[in-house]
Amino acid sequence: MRVAHLAAGAGGMYCGSCMHDNRLAAALRAAGRDVLLMPLYTPLRTDETDVSHAHIYYGAVNVFLQHATALFRHTPWFVDRLLDARVLLGSVGRLAARTRPEVLGRMTLAVLQGAHGPQRKELDKLIAGLRRLRPALVQLPNLMFVGVARPLKAALGVPVLCGLTGEDVFVDRLPEPYRRQVFDLIRAGAADVDGFVALTEYYANHAAEHFGLPRERVHCIPMGIRATEFAGPRPATAGPPTIGYLARVCPEKGLAELGRALARLRSVGRTCRLRAAGYLGPADAPYLAAVTDELRRAGCSDDFEYVGEVTRAQKIDFLRSIDVLAVPTVYPESKGFYVLEALAAGVPVVLPRHGSFPELSAATGGVRLHEPGDVEGLAAALGELLDNEALRRRLGEAGGAAVVDRFGAERMAAEAWRLYERIAESSRTPPTAG
Repeated sequence: MRVAHLAAGAGGMYCGSCMHDNRLAAALRAAGRDVLLMPLYTPLRTDETDVSHAHIYYGAVNVFLQHATALFRHTPWFVDRLLDARVLLGSVGRLAARTRPEVLGRMTLAVLQGAHGPQRKELDKLIAGLRRLRPALVQLPNLMFVGVARPLKAALGVPVLCGLTGEDVFVDRLPEPYRRQVFDLIRAGAADVDGFVALTEYYANHAAEHFGLPRERVHCIPMGIRATEFAGPRPATAGPPTIGYLARVCPEKGLAELGRALARLRSVGRTCRLRAAGYLGPADAPYLAAVTDELRRAGCSDDFEYVGEVTRAQKIDFLRSIDVLAVPTVYPESKGFYVLEALAAGVPVVLPRHGSFPELSAATGGVRLHEPGDVEGLAAALGELLDNEALRRRLGEAGGAAVVDRFGAERMAAEAWRLYERIAESSRTPPTAG
């Protein structure tokens, strides 16, 4: 059985969903399964070996131009292929972060409209490519693509799954009337999807309620990482205990709140420091500057370091350099790969009690929770761990063992393949001519 797994590129930045899809495809291939990872919009960027297909469908340049003017909806496909070149898409992808909200709303609607929208040519090219590859099942990257499920099923005669990746954060911020229209199209298109795949039980339940999805068709395949690569001896450090932050640098992930917790800890005499790593987009540079300035005014400039975006090897070294990880997200997180990675490295984690975090805490035993938005509670939880090396070691060891046992890439791949086989067996529709 061949599976075509579509993955939406994130414009040249490391993205948890992209890295998950790439890791899943690699683990399935290592198990002898026939899986094609097919990027959409832009090339995938992953900190592991990229196993994605060479051609990019729904190329970001073509999608934008076809949205902007009808002329590009009728250009020959060979012209489109020039605009789908990986080098070009890789260089322009990060511009998406600067796109105005109303433009994002219209473009999201255009894709959701499927065969009836301005991206019909891109859909035709995707169908043509999939026909040549002859998959037995197709998985869409997220709910913004459910509008293509019906034409894919009609053309290919195969079932269609759809990933659930935290779309609520994006959709809820669209301006009206686009937000309401996107919700309507998602609910309509969901009827044509044979199953949805969430990475946590929290998001399986939340997405079903938030988007009106049939809960009985929402499945949970827990996240998986290559856990053993993070394990290893931690270098001896002579400096003060270190708090780590490993996530995109943006208001939603809570670096400012963590900075305030650091200032609180320092104000009561604790010796500690904060190291932050993660992607910083141009639009969020003023946010980091504001965080840095606030720490300076609190007298903590020398206690904070931003190390930038990190490769896989640098990420592992970063995790081994810290004593506790904290990512106090402002919004309920749907996934949380950094939690598993930190625990796999033997590092305990402090997180707000919302989203997927209580679930990960219960599953691993390596997490301390605090009330969301409570800087005092965050500082207290951090202080407890910073003051107790034995407790840190116990939580890190328990969490690391749980990640190896329950969140390995091989286990994730096996569960995903069982779902694929079950859906493929129970959902078969004859293809139409074309």
